[in-house]
Amino acid sequence: MVNQQFTNNDRLYDLVVVGASFAGLIAARTAAHRGLKVAVLDAKPEPGARVRTTGILVKEAVDACDIPAALTRKIPGVRLYAPNGCHTDLCAPGYYFLATDTPAIMRWLAREAARAGADLFFGARFNDATITQEHVHIHGLSLSARYLLGADGAKSQVAQTFGLGRNSEFLIGMETEYEETPTVDPDFLHCFVDSKLAPGYLGWVVPGANMTQVGLAVSDSLFGANRKPDFGAFVNRIDTHFALSNCEVRCKRAGPIPCGGLVSPLSTHRVLLTGDAAGLVSPLTAGGIRFAFQYGRRAGSAIASYLQDGGADPGVLMAQEYPRFALKTWMRRLWSAAPPNAILNATLFTPPMRALAQWIYFQKRAATETTKTKKPRLHAS
Repeated sequence: MVNQQFTNNDRLYDLVVVGASFAGLIAARTAAHRGLKVAVLDAKPEPGARVRTTGILVKEAVDACDIPAALTRKIPGVRLYAPNGCHTDLCAPGYYFLATDTPAIMRWLAREAARAGADLFFGARFNDATITQEHVHIHGLSLSARYLLGADGAKSQVAQTFGLGRNSEFLIGMETEYEETPTVDPDFLHCFVDSKLAPGYLGWVVPGANMTQVGLAVSDSLFGANRKPDFGAFVNRIDTHFALSNCEVRCKRAGPIPCGGLVSPLSTHRVLLTGDAAGLVSPLTAGGIRFAFQYGRRAGSAIASYLQDGGADPGVLMAQEYPRFALKTWMRRLWSAAPPNAILNATLFTPPMRALAQWIYFQKRAATETTKTKKPRLHAS
């Protein structure tokens, strides 16, 4: 499965998936189960290498794709902190999030795709390709496909090669993974709203699967002013409560998170984008794994129907089915303006704002809100 070498010229597949991402591996498994000859290409040396996501799964993602419980940790609520340190706890009956061992999940998904019959090629970088009437010829790999699916991330090379839409609005995120620490309440995702430290997004502390994850993200620009996360300042702010300075650092990661909504165009003849490459990330919450599972599977099945049974063009079909994020894109741009902390302190825990936060985190379950406001547990910024 790992680091297989191309030895035959003009190897032909029904479907080549570029990117062993959540969306790419789900699509590959789905298409292979439906009888397509499938290959997955990824420049990384092995599945799970260079992970750039926190890996939080919402309940809808778990409903769409069963994940081994041993690789996850259930978290029932959200603790939302204002800049002054006050916090409120949000939850909804029957709802939960899953923190994950993301590299292990990527390895599991790769094995699942391989068991379904897909060939996985790691250390195989997609650089360029040419489309003919019947095939997509991938340069440098002696490989052709009847269809190509680009699931290669926020800055997709597939999109660039074929002149498709590319993400242009990003959050810039940084995260450090620490050893598991008992100072973090395991029943909550700890989310910090602060327009000075996290303009346009937030900071977080996650009681992860045998680890503690601490991250910060900001919108990359507003009115031409570039922003970068000040991770050290964020850790200094929360350290008196979580004592992270006493914990061993396991790894660090950083990268862009697309937040501009669906790209356009999504497809051309025999080529389609999905996952982050297509902008299938909520502009408001920056969550994309649920959409990767749902629409990666859907793209795989649509391509199988097209190639096997003369079904609808997958590009046309997915353009109709992919979500547009109109409301969330509007809300994202408002939040990127970074309202002053004084306003956040005064309004964040008012009933309307608590109801909005409940809707953002729990959506349809917001009507069953159970919230409780508590006194400050962190020093004010």
